[in-house]
Amino acid sequence: MRKILIAPSILSADLLKLKEQVQLAEENGADFIHVDVMDGNFVPNLTFGPNMVKALKQFSKIPLDVHLMISNPDFHIEHYAKAGADIITVHVEACTHLHRTIQTVHDFGKKAGVSLNPATSLSSVEEIIGEIDLLLIMTVNPGFGGQKFIRKGLQKINKAREMINNSGKDIYLEVDGGINRETAPEVVKQGANVLVAGNAIFGQNDIAAAIRNIKESVTGL
Repeated sequence: MRKILIAPSILSADLLKLKEQVQLAEENGADFIHVDVMDGNFVPNLTFGPNMVKALKQFSKIPLDVHLMISNPDFHIEHYAKAGADIITVHVEACTHLHRTIQTVHDFGKKAGVSLNPATSLSSVEEIIGEIDLLLIMTVNPGFGGQKFIRKGLQKINKAREMINNSGKDIYLEVDGGINRETAPEVVKQGANVLVAGNAIFGQNDIAAAIRNIKESVTGL
């Protein structure tokens, strides 16, 4: 049975209580801390930079899963790697030379991920699948938290799982967008094993219960 990992996204956290909320998530079963980096260009929102990653690294004991929703990620990988990112994920739509970008992430000793927007075909990663450590399927259009889950993504997740299995590599299949206790079982049944959840965890009054509810919803799947 595949272990399902939970990656709470700080996009929905209360930044005035960030340390407290992140530590609470860790103590209650979070496996990664997901950091959504947005540049106001690739997506219509502006969020965190390397200094946030550096700050998180000072008190977070679990891997920092840094999702670069930015243009020209090659110019910024070094900064996030040196700040303390453990996994660095780039968007195929933002990379001119994806293989070189993945190599750069690996050269800094980090796990490399590739993310696909809802309208982007899996064929865009066929030639790189054997080189990556994580494949992220977006089930909302990136840029904002709290969006509605795009159900068409379930078919893509299923195909992505098949592609990963055929690669013979142990690659995380991560899903981000509209994940909660109702949608989590659906994506896990299609083969996902890392669930990013922002509003469904940090947007709730009881963070511990929120994580527990998502974990319980996928137990045994």
